[in-house]
Parts: sequence; structure tokens; C-alpha cells
Amino acid sequence: MNVYAPVLDAGDRKFAVVVSRYNQLISVALLEACEATLNTHGAASGQIDVAWVPGAFEIPQAARQLAETGRYAAVITLGSVIRGGTPHFEYVCQGAADGVREIIRDTGVPVAFGVLTTDDLEQALARSGGEHGNKGEEAALAALEMAGLGPLLAESPKGSGS
Repeated sequence: MNVYAPVLDAGDRKFAVVVSRYNQLISVALLEACEATLNTHGAASGQIDVAWVPGAFEIPQAARQLAETGRYAAVITLGSVIRGGTPHFEYVCQGAADGVREIIRDTGVPVAFGVLTTDDLEQALARSGGEHGNKGEEAALAALEMAGLGPLLAESPKGSGS
């Protein structure tokens, strides 16, 4: 059996982070945890590029543009959408999630989805450094793992003779 073990080392890879300005308090907390996690795993500040966008709905457009440059081992998307009293929440969440999925499918570049979709501010705070951890950290770890996994999957398994 060939097992492709996770690699959580940034090495010389570059990472792009797309962050929503909407609900900025949450976004900043997510970004700080994301950056700290990348740094902990070997990424210098020059290996991390950050692009701010107006809201979660705009995240996929910027993430696609960054992914298509070929400069990044992975793109990390961060933001929060908090449910309101209208269906707007569903449209924004679905648009952001669908857009990110399409980038992965179309470019092959890993895109970590760190966009919170919560019912209220308390839930968002709990997931951006509160009792439920920080999803910015989790998105960074997912990006690191997927950036390291891609090159391993492209190689022939050791001992396969191919």
C-alpha cells in the first residue's frame, strides 16, 4: 500500500490569501491566525500575499485571478457571512462556495475555504478565536497540506517500477 502522508511545511511555496472586508472584526482575526499558522510552518512574510475584497461574494473572483497566475501553491479564502432576515445570506454563501469549488476544478490549484457561514455574531466570534478555535488556522493547515500533497500525487509511488 502506498500512503501519501500530509506535509505541513511551507518550504519555498507561496500562498495567496483572499480576505473579505465585510465583518472586518472577524476577518482580521481569521487572517491573523492564518498568517501565524503559515509562519509556524515555515512561510516567511514574503511568501504570503494578501488581497482584500469587499465581501464574501467577491472572494472567488480574486481567488481565481490569483490561482490563474501560477505563482501560488495554494489560495486561502477568509471571511464571514452572518445570517440576516432575508434570503441574501443563502445567495452569498452559495455563490462563495460554488465559486471556490469552480476554481479548484478549473485550475487544479488548492483553495482552502475559510469563509464562516453563521447564524449570528456570537457563532462567528466563537469560530474566529473563541471557544471553537479559529477557522483561519484550519484553512491555513488545509492549504499547507494540499500544497504538499499535489507534488506527491504527481510522482510515481516508490517501488512501483514506473
